[in-house]
Formats: sequence, structure tokens, C-alpha cells
Amino acid sequence: MMLEEMLAKKIWAVVGANDDPNKYGNIIYKKLKSRGYEVYPVNPKYEQVEGDRCYQDLRSLPRKPEVINMVVSPKRGKAIIEEAAELGIKNIWLQPGTYDDELLELINNKGLVAVHACVL
Repeated sequence: MMLEEMLAKKIWAVVGANDDPNKYGNIIYKKLKSRGYEVYPVNPKYEQVEGDRCYQDLRSLPRKPEVINMVVSPKRGKAIIEEAAELGIKNIWLQPGTYDDELLELINNKGLVAVHACVL
């Protein structure tokens, strides 16, 4: 049920978006955009992704996303979850390989909702 609810939301941030067409951060970003989502790339290593402005963190986004798609390691993800909770972003989409028990516990403790599935 949560899966459909999240997919119905139209403002997304892809944390770990990048410019490498062979990497999931890029594939997911392009797919969401092509499906009509308002989607923002978040990655401090990039100025742009696919010609769009790339943002350093969730705080710098022009609009608050309804869903965050995580394409980073669990170690890097912890700070993102903390930031999401502070900003009141409740929905976290975890790609395979982006979470561990510690990250899931943090999500639960913060009262956030997580889906573990490949968005593609």
C-alpha cells in the first residue's frame, strides 16, 4: 500500500543523483523526470545533473520534496535521514543496497515512513 501512495506524490528528491548514465542515481533521476515528476537532484559533488541545477543538500531545495529517493550508502544516508526529519519530510524511498538495520532503526525512531524497493 505505501508503495502506491509514495508513487502518487509528485515532488521528489534523488539523493545521490549523478551525471553517469550507467549509475542508478542518474537512471532514476531521468526516469522520474520522464514520468512527469517534479524531481530535484541532490549531491554535493555536482553543480548540475542532466543540465539541471544540482543541490548540495535537502535544505537548499527550492521546494520541499514529498518523497526522498535514496541512492547513497547507509553510512552517507544517516545525515540525510536526520535532515529529512528536521525538515518534516516523512517519505523515504530506499533503493536496494542503501539501507542497513541501523538506518532503518533511525527512520523508525524519527517517525518516518520507508519503502524498500527499486523505483524503476
